[in-house]
Amino acid sequence: MRASRWVLTLAGVVVLVIAAFVVKDISGPTTASGSSPAQVQLAELPIGTWHPMAGYSRDRFKHWVTQGNGCDTREVVIARDGKGVRKDASCRATSGHWTSPYDNKEINKASDLDIDHMVPLADAWRTGADKWTDERRSQFANDLTAPQLLAVSASSNRGKGDQDPASWKPANQAFWCTYATNWVIVKHSYQLFVTTAEHDALANMLATCPS
Repeated sequence: MRASRWVLTLAGVVVLVIAAFVVKDISGPTTASGSSPAQVQLAELPIGTWHPMAGYSRDRFKHWVTQGNGCDTREVVIARDGKGVRKDASCRATSGHWTSPYDNKEINKASDLDIDHMVPLADAWRTGADKWTDERRSQFANDLTAPQLLAVSASSNRGKGDQDPASWKPANQAFWCTYATNWVIVKHSYQLFVTTAEHDALANMLATCPS
């Protein structure tokens, strides 16, 4: 009888150990092992609802600050994103060629360009930047390290406005993968959240990336 009880007890322990491993596996990351870094980062972004716009002003995001050598942020991006760019003594681009990735427009005058904030300032405010210091907001608005600033056609930038990918996507669908990847990188870097609709739109755009 004692031997029988011992066998039953041992069997119970084995079942509990197996169950523990199964539970651990189920509660682990939901992201597939083959997912891209952008998809992993998207899964890590918290989902929330927009914060109120009370108190928002673009002036709270001081932008186009000096970057040295007489150039401000805008002028640095224009020179970086163009080809054959020539500048005057004040760092203003006097000639060059640019291709706007949002709509594939070919541009030969810097005055026809806008510098787009990948994650718009207003969207950042709605998704967490309302809690930042003005210094942090200025860093965000002038970030030359993260993929936050891009020289694009003025028409595409103004069409985008402050909309997230649930409401606006580049007309150039070949750029959707890069656009969504950069959007996720910026939001992840600055610990901003996404809405459910924004998350789903980004997931769909990332699905266009080459496997």
